Amino acid sequence: MRLDMEFTGLHSAFPQNNKPSLFDSPAEWYLKARRSVQRFTVSQFGMWCIHTTSFSFPQHLELWMLNSPSLHLAFSSCLIMALTIISVLDRDKMKKAIDEVTCWIAAAEEEETMILQDLSGIQMFEVQLVLRRALKNVWTQPLGDNEVMVKKVSPQHRWLLENSSHDSCQKELILMSARGFTNLFQALVKAKKPLVGHNMLMDLLHLHDKFYKPLPESYEEFKRNIHSLFPVLIDTKTVTKSIWKKYPLPRVSNLLEVYEALCSNLNPTDPTCPVIVLASDCSRYAEKKSPHEAGYDAFLCGSVLLKVAHLLLCRSTGVAAEADPSFSEYLGALVKYLNKVHFIRGGVSSINFSGVDAPCRRSPLLVVCVQGWRGLNERHIYQELKALCRFDVKRLSENQFILLSSKFKHARLALQDYKDHPNLQISLYRHWRHSPHVNCLLQVSSIVALWSLLAFILGGAPCHSV
Repeated sequence: MRLDMEFTGLHSAFPQNNKPSLFDSPAEWYLKARRSVQRFTVSQFGMWCIHTTSFSFPQHLELWMLNSPSLHLAFSSCLIMALTIISVLDRDKMKKAIDEVTCWIAAAEEEETMILQDLSGIQMFEVQLVLRRALKNVWTQPLGDNEVMVKKVSPQHRWLLENSSHDSCQKELILMSARGFTNLFQALVKAKKPLVGHNMLMDLLHLHDKFYKPLPESYEEFKRNIHSLFPVLIDTKTVTKSIWKKYPLPRVSNLLEVYEALCSNLNPTDPTCPVIVLASDCSRYAEKKSPHEAGYDAFLCGSVLLKVAHLLLCRSTGVAAEADPSFSEYLGALVKYLNKVHFIRGGVSSINFSGVDAPCRRSPLLVVCVQGWRGLNERHIYQELKALCRFDVKRLSENQFILLSSKFKHARLALQDYKDHPNLQISLYRHWRHSPHVNCLLQVSSIVALWSLLAFILGGAPCHSV
C-alpha cells in the first residue's frame, strides 16, 4: 500500500513532569495533574506573553480568551492590553509607522493614501487599531500579507467605513485570525477520525483544558468528555509495549527508537508492507532526524502506527497480508488497543476512555524500619535503594517508610538483599501491624481498657444493704 502523507503537529511547550506515583490510582493522579495543568495556564500566561513572538502570539491570546469566556464581552480592552504587551517587543517598528503617518497626515488631502510596509502577523491588526484609535480622520486597509494602506478621510466617511460589514479590522475577524491551533482542534473533533498519539495522556489533558473546557473535577467526566470529542484514540505507546513480547524487537519506549527498531533489519518486511511517501513540504524528514519537532514527531507516530498495524494484521491471519490492505483492515487489527491510552506508571498499564479501567495490580508493599540512622527522608531511602532497583517511597512514620515498585521481582530482591542490614529492616507491609491509623486506634483502645480495669479494681466490691 502506498500512502501519501503530510504530517502536522503542535510542538508542546507544556511541562511534562506530571508522572504519577506508583501509589496513585488513575483517578488520584488525574486530580494532581489537573491542578498542575490549571496552575500552568494561570501563573505562566503573563510570562508567555512577554517572551512570545508575533508569530506565536495569536495562539496564547486564543488560549487566554477560551479559558475565560467572559473576556469575549470586553474584547476591546483585553485586546488593547494584550497588544500593549506585544508592542514592547515591536516598539521600534510601531514608533516608525506612527511617526510616518503623523508626519504625512498634516499635509495630506482627503482621499490621499500612503503605504506602511514590512508588517507581519498580528502587527497588521496592531498598527491599524493604534492608528484608528489615535487619529479620527484616517482609515486603514491591509494590502497583501505585510502592507497596510492608510487613507485620510472625513469624519462622516470614517463613520460609514467603520460600520461597513467589509471592514477587515473588525473584532470578530481579529479573533478568527488569532485562532491558531483551535482551528485544527475543531476540525479533528468534527471529523471524528481516529486520533493517534504516542504516550498521549498529558496531551489529552491539555487539549481538553486549553481548547475545549476547563478540566472537570471528576475523573470519569474527563474520560467521557474526551471520548465524546474523540471517539477513537490510538496510543502507539500502548500498542508497541504489548507487541514487544511477541516479536524479537528491542524493548525501547522513545518514539524515535521505536521507529528505528521497526525500520531495522530486526523487523522482517514483505511486499505488502505500506510505503510512506512524504509530502513535498516534509521531504527533509527522510534525510534528517528532527525529534521533538511537531511535524517530525507526527511523521514518526504515523509511521509506527502503520508498521505495527501491519505486523498485527499479518499475525492475526497467520500469513502475509493481502495486497494493498485498507486502513479499515488495519484498524480491525488494532481493535483491542482502541481507546486505551498508556498510563505512565501505576497499577494499570492504560486508561480506558471508552469503558471501565482495569483493576489496579500492584506488587506487594514493603515497609522500611530505620534504626540508628537519624535524619533520613524519602530521598535518602530512594538513593540508598536505587542501585538495586527503583521504588517509590512514602513516609509512614518518623522512622518507617513504605516502598512500592512496578515489578514483583524488585520486591523480592529488596527483601533478600536487606535481610541482615544493620540500619534498614525491610519486610512486607501488613496493614494491621504497620498502619498508623490502626496503631493509634489500638493505643486508644488499650488506654480505655486499662482505665476501665483500674476503675473496676479500685472501685471495690459493691455495698450490700442489710
